[in-house]
Amino acid sequence: MIGTDDRAEAGNYRDDFVTNRDGLKVHFRDYPGDGGRLPLLCLPGLTRNMRDFVEFAERHSPGRRVILVDFRGRAASDYDPQPQRYHPMTYAGDIIELLDHLQVPQAVFVGTSLGGLVTMAIAATVSPRIGAAIINDVGPDVDPGGIDRILTYVGKDRRFGSWDEAASTISGNYGSSFDRYTHEDWVKMAKRNCREENGEIRFDYDMAIAEPFKNAGPTPQVDLWPLFTALAQKPLLIVRGENSDLLTTETAAKMLTLGPDVKLVVVAGVGHAPELSEPEAVSAIDGFLGTVS
Repeated sequence: MIGTDDRAEAGNYRDDFVTNRDGLKVHFRDYPGDGGRLPLLCLPGLTRNMRDFVEFAERHSPGRRVILVDFRGRAASDYDPQPQRYHPMTYAGDIIELLDHLQVPQAVFVGTSLGGLVTMAIAATVSPRIGAAIINDVGPDVDPGGIDRILTYVGKDRRFGSWDEAASTISGNYGSSFDRYTHEDWVKMAKRNCREENGEIRFDYDMAIAEPFKNAGPTPQVDLWPLFTALAQKPLLIVRGENSDLLTTETAAKMLTLGPDVKLVVVAGVGHAPELSEPEAVSAIDGFLGTVS
């Protein structure tokens, strides 16, 4: 049964929880917006959380309602005692339960990496919930080199003595694919990725999210092209980092051919994944949303 814990209003948004079918509390943040326009629903990447979308939400609210989510096992959401449930189809179920709870029949999905895979899963199973979508640096084929890089750090419980140390480690995890980034940018990313606890800084997710990789392998065991084809029947904007090691130029080009209204923007000087605050991304997203009622 779905339920919530009341949370006080904070600034121009509401933080709250929805209790899912597994009895886990999933955290969301709800920014107000024009009730006559489709709300934006933002889904983060594998080791990330809703803080990646705060600037995005502040840019689009109150023009649109914006809903941010921490997937189970991330940030303020409950950790799952059964790690095998850390899976895109499980997350998709959580998202549908959240939309039902909020009485949101349809939204514009904005999914980064894992969030994009979850969006594809929902398109293939409950397509009417998606009015349009923006998927950030992910596709139905994932470059093995990018997966290998992610596996070097996901699920490893590193502790840091300072934000500078955390920033340097995160910078190393991403290699040299972010030409634009300064050390200050990496510190900002660290503060979105990590939390302070008992005088230490640590990554803000359940290390057990890596368990499904160990048991089933890091790459999808199903053909994701039919899921993407279902999504591509919606108005769709694909965002790709120029230096991405997950979404190749070849895969992006093929994705463009599979739907009637699929667009692509490439963000120069960044890898996996763009922050959606880059000028190219902002311009493309604003133009795309201008066509979505």
